[in-house]
Amino acid sequence: MQPRVILNSRQLELTINRLCRQLIENHDDFSNSVLIGLQPRGVFLAQRIYHLLQEMTGCDTIDFGQLDITFFRDDFRRRNSPLIPNQTTIDFLVENKKVVMIDDVLYTGRTIRAGLDAMLAFGRPAGVELLVLIDRRFRRHLPIQPDYTGKTVDSVISERVDVRWEETDGTNEVILNSLKKHDE
Repeated sequence: MQPRVILNSRQLELTINRLCRQLIENHDDFSNSVLIGLQPRGVFLAQRIYHLLQEMTGCDTIDFGQLDITFFRDDFRRRNSPLIPNQTTIDFLVENKKVVMIDDVLYTGRTIRAGLDAMLAFGRPAGVELLVLIDRRFRRHLPIQPDYTGKTVDSVISERVDVRWEETDGTNEVILNSLKKHDE
């Protein structure tokens, strides 16, 4: 099967803009809210949302962090190659704050569970919301659902959703690919 474009560059921009407007509607001035992007690929989405929110609200004091979940994953010991962790950059406490956890694709829910575990090292939040660009709603392993969704994609196990970012991939788009036998 040929790769299929789910969101092109313009659609991706519109989707991120819509997600920001939903956040503004629910969080007002963000004085009691924080944004946390999950490493590695959720950070690209989180950075865009953070900068767009600053532009839209005129507020430059929104707390923003990047959270590495490498050693909080339940499968980190099952890999053949050594894992290389990403950087956690959170210079604030989440104690009694509303946390918006941001990731690019929600599939099984295991990454989000690991993110919740890792986040607790920074305090106990008043509440946690989940924002994802793509929700692959089938094949959840855990009862985790997003509060904000860019697009819902119904796909089968033999397909993969790839979010491509200008920073790393040279383009902004979301692609649905078929997995090759060795990728499964």
